[in-house]
Amino acid sequence: MRRLVIAFAVTIACGTASGLALRAQAQAPALPAGVTRVASVEGITEYRLANGLRALLFPDPSKPIITVNIVYEVGSRHEDYGETGMAHLIEHLMSYGSTRHPDAKREQSDRGAQRNASTDFDRTNYYEVFPASDANLDWALDLEADRMLNASVRKDILDTQMSVVRNELEIGENNPASILRERLFSTAYLWHNYGKTVIGVTSDVERVPIERLQSFYRRYYRPDNAVLIVAGRFDEASALRLVAAKFGPLRAPIAPLPKTYTEEPVQDGERAVTLRRVGDVQQVAVGYHTPAAAHPDSSLMDLIAQMLTSGPSGRLYRALVDTRQATGLNGGVSSMREGGMLYLAATLRKDMPLETARTTMLAQLDRLTSEPFTADELERARGVLLRNIDLALAASDRLAMALTDATAAGDWRLLFLDRDRIRRASLDDVRRAAAAYLKPSNRTLALFVPEDRPSRADIPAPPPIATLVSDYKGDAPPVLGEAFDPYPERVEARAVRRTFPGGLQLLIVPKKTRGAALTAVLRLDYGDERSLTGEAAAADAVRQLLTRGTARRSRQQIQDDLARLKSNVTVSGSPSRTQVVIQTTVANFPDVLKLAAEMLREPSFPAAEFDAVRQAALARAASQRSDPQTLAQIAVQRAVHPLETGDPRGVRTIEEETADVEALTLDRVKAFHARFYGLSRATLSVAGDASLDQVQSLAAEAFGGWTGGETHRPLVRPYRATAPLTRTIETPDKANAVLTAGLLFDGGDVGNDYPALLLANYMLGGHSKSRLYERIRAQEGLSYAVQSQLTAVSDEPLVTWTFIALTNPVNIAKAEAAFREEVQKAVSGGFAAAEVDASKQGFLSTRQVQRSDDVALTQRLAVLSYNGRTMQFDQSLEEKIAALTPSLVNEAVKRHLDPARLVVVRAGDFSKKQ
Repeated sequence: MRRLVIAFAVTIACGTASGLALRAQAQAPALPAGVTRVASVEGITEYRLANGLRALLFPDPSKPIITVNIVYEVGSRHEDYGETGMAHLIEHLMSYGSTRHPDAKREQSDRGAQRNASTDFDRTNYYEVFPASDANLDWALDLEADRMLNASVRKDILDTQMSVVRNELEIGENNPASILRERLFSTAYLWHNYGKTVIGVTSDVERVPIERLQSFYRRYYRPDNAVLIVAGRFDEASALRLVAAKFGPLRAPIAPLPKTYTEEPVQDGERAVTLRRVGDVQQVAVGYHTPAAAHPDSSLMDLIAQMLTSGPSGRLYRALVDTRQATGLNGGVSSMREGGMLYLAATLRKDMPLETARTTMLAQLDRLTSEPFTADELERARGVLLRNIDLALAASDRLAMALTDATAAGDWRLLFLDRDRIRRASLDDVRRAAAAYLKPSNRTLALFVPEDRPSRADIPAPPPIATLVSDYKGDAPPVLGEAFDPYPERVEARAVRRTFPGGLQLLIVPKKTRGAALTAVLRLDYGDERSLTGEAAAADAVRQLLTRGTARRSRQQIQDDLARLKSNVTVSGSPSRTQVVIQTTVANFPDVLKLAAEMLREPSFPAAEFDAVRQAALARAASQRSDPQTLAQIAVQRAVHPLETGDPRGVRTIEEETADVEALTLDRVKAFHARFYGLSRATLSVAGDASLDQVQSLAAEAFGGWTGGETHRPLVRPYRATAPLTRTIETPDKANAVLTAGLLFDGGDVGNDYPALLLANYMLGGHSKSRLYERIRAQEGLSYAVQSQLTAVSDEPLVTWTFIALTNPVNIAKAEAAFREEVQKAVSGGFAAAEVDASKQGFLSTRQVQRSDDVALTQRLAVLSYNGRTMQFDQSLEEKIAALTPSLVNEAVKRHLDPARLVVVRAGDFSKKQ
């Protein structure tokens, strides 16, 4: 299934929740006139309005945000001949507002809202995440109610957005793996619309008449075809009255909703498709038809996909990756309303035999009848899937999004039914499902082979959904967290710190969270410019191998333990830093911290896992050799930061990275870990219901006696005035091109101009109503993605500014001209008072929303601790931004943003430009 997500990083005025009456476990609210209560499951209650609108209300006081998500049950499945991509085009046009909200993007920006929208086979959804307040909730509901019937579906907007969507289509065309998946679906589905890509065909996108688009909009955008989801910090009774007031007066059209009725015939033999394009890696993929999401067997197929693909125990993973027949494996089940597809794909380098991998994959799949799944395999898969569901249920904003596809599949309660089915699935159940659906005649890959007595997989129809959910109760509602507003001064007031013997810095922010969730970040810093020279590949390999085995646990045992503990441990970093992020619960934190410490202190570095990591790195590098975006961004970074080969502060070319990985040995990896890992400079930051004494005791048990770690000194890049550069990189047979730019400013994040430069970047290219976005995407329709970014690292006397826009190669000159003109306007004309004032609100609200995520908050605390700072640094920075005047901003821009020193790099296939 191809899911198209239009992401807009938009931020607006941050309101507090002062006007909200918060409650943890309150009685059901009184019903407004014309509203009926349908069902309540695990804290989520469905209401229905007289006009057919369904509303799901989910109060959660633990975060100072509200998510409003509206799901329309219309997607590419509902498109007629000549209408492919129409549902997705409507999604683009909806962002331009409505009668009462003619500039929706500006309103969202002014309120600090993060906005998103996506189109899929069965649905389209729109959501806003914004600071919790009565006024903001009233505004968001009014916006969505007005857009439902009065959106700006106009010819002038279509003219610009058509080319933006076409550019989005071209971006997808650059990815052979994505296109191969689309080809497989179109071969597997001969009649049903699931065989058509969601984004549509270029001719339909370019030629659709506005009248037909408007008719499609009026046909499906109506209250009786929509589900409104409201989650976060709000009073349920007040919100329900608002929903009734905003949406109740809307009338559904007299004409009934059109019903789709095409049913894909049972597949009667193997099918094959071959894709021939320029690329640097190979793939072999298979697909099997599976039941619709509502059918009980759909959950069994999720378990089967996990048992086949998950490393290191998955059947296909062991057969392909462990034996070096493939460098990677991915797969899963696309469960839709009217059918499903199990998709499995293996990736190979160009020098690896594709036929060998294909033969092995098919042999393993056909062997499931004679060598059925085992109880251990089932329990591992069950643990991982249930862990992932529990983590999604732990946060109201993520749960609001998870309900989208369940709603599209027929009913939001299917999310919980799927969880329950996974819980009780038996070994006989999964073996039966594997035998029923993983048949050669139901497979899309091989050539047709005649059979005297064909064996076919009859895909059963799902049971009536109303019957499935009519009496469903679910688990007990989770324990709600406290109301906590993460303003810098409030975070700092709660933060407690202590230095652990040996150098470990402890930083705790005690808070009660939904579902007793706890987040921790452990950061190790080591080495310096000299000791880390030439060690980037070894540093990368160590981080990847930490989760693949310890002296006491195999990779599989680590994964099994994390699934049992319903926790995630992720490792990331740089040549001089390793960061471990832990997402767990208060009860499981002691065991998970011990496990994380074991991975850091006692990695076993299995030879087979080292080889798998090395092969995957080579394949990844190979896949980037002709990628325009990767090559352009590397070129810009190397131009603005010219450093010697091997310098850990620099960016490697694809060729350098490949050579480093090819030369890497397991002994070097072990030596790197022995030399650099330790607590000489380390920080553990925690957010959750835990005390400093508890965490100190746990840290002493987990890390006591661990010494070592090469002395750390920050890797400081010097400031050098950027030398101007304009460069073109040719990437043949790539439908999409990229325009990138970069420039260095002096001063760092403590410079007097830093607050002004942050705000200037926000206005220039930092959000979806910024100048570059408005000019290049909204007005001229040249690009799908337009963004600029400002980054600064403590201790460095510099600030890096970068820009990127994706476009058709034919439009690269227009995009570059528009970019340069807008930069020059910012320097020569500056920013007006109204623009500065509105942007200050939006920018500061964005930071507040970001801090509401505990992972982001704990990571920020770890960074500040590393730099010897507290949240007072962020408080001071935001106060300086709030006090900025247009003259301060404009003077800073003139001092630093010199268009004559820009580094500009274009990458794409320009040989065919007209």
